[in-house]
Amino acid sequence: MEKYLPDKRYIVMTREEARAFDCRAINTIGIPGVVLMENAGRSCAELIKEKLKHTANPKVCIFCGTGNNGGDGYVIARHLQNSGFEVIVVIFGDKGKIKGDAAINLDVLIALNLPVECINPDSPDIIRQVKQFTSKADMIVDSLLGTGLTGQVKNGYKNIIEAINSLECPVVAVDIPSGLDCDTGLPLGAAVKADYTVTFAALKKGFTAEQAKQYTGEIFIASIGVEPA
Repeated sequence: MEKYLPDKRYIVMTREEARAFDCRAINTIGIPGVVLMENAGRSCAELIKEKLKHTANPKVCIFCGTGNNGGDGYVIARHLQNSGFEVIVVIFGDKGKIKGDAAINLDVLIALNLPVECINPDSPDIIRQVKQFTSKADMIVDSLLGTGLTGQVKNGYKNIIEAINSLECPVVAVDIPSGLDCDTGLPLGAAVKADYTVTFAALKKGFTAEQAKQYTGEIFIASIGVEPA
């Protein structure tokens, strides 16, 4: 994993290039998606462990969406639990919508009896629930929305993003701060303001924009087991 330095040259990917990279890794090279997810989540967990290495009995709250970005969060949770962290996973949305590689990793968490909670996006009480789940947390993980987001964030997601931003707790964003446009670095209605962003395979185009800095915080580029050409 490498820390991004603005004065150094990096491979940069747009939204479509990131999607094509994943497809090539899975369909052409033959690396199963669940392996890529494992590598991505483990990299994030390593950064969290490094940042909290001087914290006694660290507690981390991981907010997960129902897509693959959420799947990365389940992997992070497992690795942190294996390292002795107190971990709580909060799924934002209908658990029944979780499919594929993300569902595999969620099933593993359930088998390990790791605490998994849910928030209904239509709930009028999102802010209170977020504060309740993050009580005494030393770090929050944003694993809600990934690089594929194109339209404005829906009201429920906007509420949880604003709730996370209101907390005085460090935030690690998984691949991209939720709500940030991958190509422009502008918020799509609202975006998580992270202290650290662990992005996968390559720097995302939007991260190079000046306005993105207030959302990404420090950026780290992590390998997922195959490198871009």
